[in-house]
Amino acid sequence: MKVLIVSSEVYPFAKTGGLADVIGALPKELKNQNIDVRVVMPLYSIIDKKKYNLKPLEGALGVPLGIMGELWCEVYEAKLPNSNVLIYFIEYEAFFNRDGIYNDKNGDGFLDNATRFIFFSRASLQLSKKLHFKPNVIHINDWQSAPVTTFLNSIYKYDEYFRDTASLLSIHNMQYQGNFDKRVMDILSVGWEHFNSWELEYYDRVNLLKGAIYTANIITTVSKKYAHEIQSSDFGYMLDGVIRDRNRDTFGVLNGVDYQEWNPKTDKYLKVNYRVNNLYGKIACKEDLQTIFRLEINKNIPIIGMVTRLVEQKGIDIVKNIIERVLNLNIQIILIGSGDSYYQEFFKNLANKRVNFKCFIGYSDELAHKVEAGSDFFLMPSRFEPCGLNQMYSLKYGTLPIVRAVGGLEDTIENFNETTNTGDGFKFYDLNEDSLYNTIGWALHTYYNNKNGMRSLIQNAMIKEFSWEKSAKEYIKLYELAIQKKISKNL
Repeated sequence: MKVLIVSSEVYPFAKTGGLADVIGALPKELKNQNIDVRVVMPLYSIIDKKKYNLKPLEGALGVPLGIMGELWCEVYEAKLPNSNVLIYFIEYEAFFNRDGIYNDKNGDGFLDNATRFIFFSRASLQLSKKLHFKPNVIHINDWQSAPVTTFLNSIYKYDEYFRDTASLLSIHNMQYQGNFDKRVMDILSVGWEHFNSWELEYYDRVNLLKGAIYTANIITTVSKKYAHEIQSSDFGYMLDGVIRDRNRDTFGVLNGVDYQEWNPKTDKYLKVNYRVNNLYGKIACKEDLQTIFRLEINKNIPIIGMVTRLVEQKGIDIVKNIIERVLNLNIQIILIGSGDSYYQEFFKNLANKRVNFKCFIGYSDELAHKVEAGSDFFLMPSRFEPCGLNQMYSLKYGTLPIVRAVGGLEDTIENFNETTNTGDGFKFYDLNEDSLYNTIGWALHTYYNNKNGMRSLIQNAMIKEFSWEKSAKEYIKLYELAIQKKISKNL
């Protein structure tokens, strides 16, 4: 089976969220399971060609782009680190040679994002032809590559090369949909007949994700819980009806964890490595974390870590409202993240006021690993969480998650049962200040007063596995189903 994965970000080349982690890991496991898989992404200016040994392909690639005519770009080739998976980079400096991936330095989306990613989607299909790589399935991800299915069902519908190519759409976050002015149709150039309520039209605008939901052969989300949640008005962001129309073709596949990257036994960033039957290294990592962030060095004070985007989706507004109360407890809190400027300023100011709170505004892979290892608890009070990866990283590092039970957080964390000492974290359901404060209080009470419970929780957490091997097998079955649906549609 030949699979082409099209994604706007891939770890370690470019990352803003969990999408990059997924596409950095899934193809490696697909390759291990004898799938001929290739990956394509944009070549952003942040990607170091020399560091990753990018090699240019011979000859430029022509990409038709509606009223803009045919644009010519370069293509580079490399391999995903620690694998034989080929990844291709679309270089077009006018679109991708910028400081940000989707947003400018003020956090505002680039005004030409529609054009940028329609171009990228069309270029991915043109590249497939250039490589003579005829995919059985094209696996697209979120709105940035959603136009691929629109092209497959319009311009390339009767193209012999793609006639039997099936499509699978993965929705990593329903909130971001690629909703643009309808003049985008002139860039897509698929014909205005596709501007209708069963494809691209959305309140007299173009919604790229909606178009893909209606035209992809199979739809997946990154957890089973989220696949159900987005069919409700609370989580569907006004596309819940569209997903309900395709509910028979919608499946949840839980993300896995790349344990080559996230494993306390081998993690290159840790002061001392450790494992479930020898946790002395975790104490050393806690001291290292306190030293880096200039906190009181005391192994007996619990640390709550957060690595998050500073946006309301992550419940950061609720955290802001109670954090002063929480800091009055015998606790230390470390936050790593960036996002809305209001929250960035709030937490920077708080770090100057409180000796037991520290933050790093931005993202550092090294610090993220150190927070996972050195913290006692990891806080994720999300409004919605399609899958979440940090809670799964936390489990492997013996850092107990405190989470709101939504999406993948509900699917992956088992609530602590004090009677049986079972479970691996602390969950709450209602997103409000009291629920969050009381759940943190429950975790701290367990830390200080139930040592046996803490040992059981840590052990339960660290032996839990979320390997990509299982998830990849599920994707392969869905690829096969997508192919069957495509064949049936063509008959």
